[in-house]
Amino acid sequence: MKRRLLFGERMLLGDGTEPFNAVIAFRLKGDFKEENIRHALYQIQAKHPWLRALITHDEKNIPWFEVPQPTIPIPMRIVVRKGENDWQEESKREWHTIFDYEKFPLIRFVWIKGEGVSDMLFAFHHCLSDGGAAMAFLYEFLMVLDHPAADIGIENPILGIEDVVPSAILTNRRQRLKAKFIGRLAATAIKYIPVRKKMVERKNDYLIHWKLDKAISQQLISYCKSMGVTVNTFLSAAVLHAFKKVRGTAAFNKVSCPVDIRRFAPQIKEDHIFAFGLMIVISSNEKMSFLDNLALMQEEVERKTSKLNPYMTMMVMESGHDALKNFTNLLKRGKSSNDCMFSNLGRIQIPHEYKEFTLDTIFSPSVIGPLGNTTTMVVSTFRGEMDFTFMGSEGYLPHSEALAIRDEMIESIKLQLEYIAVS
Repeated sequence: MKRRLLFGERMLLGDGTEPFNAVIAFRLKGDFKEENIRHALYQIQAKHPWLRALITHDEKNIPWFEVPQPTIPIPMRIVVRKGENDWQEESKREWHTIFDYEKFPLIRFVWIKGEGVSDMLFAFHHCLSDGGAAMAFLYEFLMVLDHPAADIGIENPILGIEDVVPSAILTNRRQRLKAKFIGRLAATAIKYIPVRKKMVERKNDYLIHWKLDKAISQQLISYCKSMGVTVNTFLSAAVLHAFKKVRGTAAFNKVSCPVDIRRFAPQIKEDHIFAFGLMIVISSNEKMSFLDNLALMQEEVERKTSKLNPYMTMMVMESGHDALKNFTNLLKRGKSSNDCMFSNLGRIQIPHEYKEFTLDTIFSPSVIGPLGNTTTMVVSTFRGEMDFTFMGSEGYLPHSEALAIRDEMIESIKLQLEYIAVS
């Protein structure tokens, strides 16, 4: 089984010399046998072909996912658990470890082994999977770890753009011409956008983590419902406010937010291993108060989201493979125009009570890569608590400013909730 990488996947893959890795860490209470963990890893590979895949290149040097026979197991590394924050150090180590994708799968596993408590990590190349798909195989891994004979089914994998874009659209002459025209126009424009001669020096990468407790998390969710805004919009506003407060005129007043393609393309199932994403950019009106901004921002989010067209976007991108080098160069060397990428995975619907163990927490995914500004914030909600990971590089956003942004976010969220409670 094999398929050619799509444009976005090729962009994330790069030339293989720079890692673009995502990590999902989670904490389990219980004791585990190595053979049971390896069995669970084998079973999720048995379900998902692309978790077995290597990368091969054809005569034109175009990369393909290719599933070898026999299966090459997911590599597992075991370290002794010394403290509560070991998962952060191991996450950063996995960010910077390049995948030898011609010999091994694009996914690894780390077991931070302790007495009665273990932290575990899935690290995977971002070209393989997005956060949503990763949560699906995490859920399956836990099912099999608890019950080795559990039936998790078999994935019918996506084999190309034709498995996502409906045939009526993909073969429509007008749609194809439109996609090609937009693709050519974009490719030509990209050639002439000025870029730096030298890339920004990233310097040290860092990871900052925090949680909002159940009470504050629930207050925030209830408040958003009462105001008719999403939690994502509220938190985006809090991110923009914090960047402006800390960075002043150096802030861009722009945050880019990934939008799950599964909302628009039902062909992509929850458990499909897939990495294609959609994006919107959100700003705030700096002359308005935080509360007054929310309704305005929600309207902007809904307007921009309604205009997203995953099928045309994919067709445009697939018409532009020859522009990949210029596009990647623009991302790497172009001037940064966003404060950060902000991704909200929402409520993680994975059970926490199992027969053999307890899933104590799932830490929000972390990711870092070489395509320009690395500043990224991810939030998810598990067991009623909002969990935040904040990634960045000293060359783009100093660690001291990132800590100040975190503190300002926490403070502004609490202040807004206190203000509502009083009024």
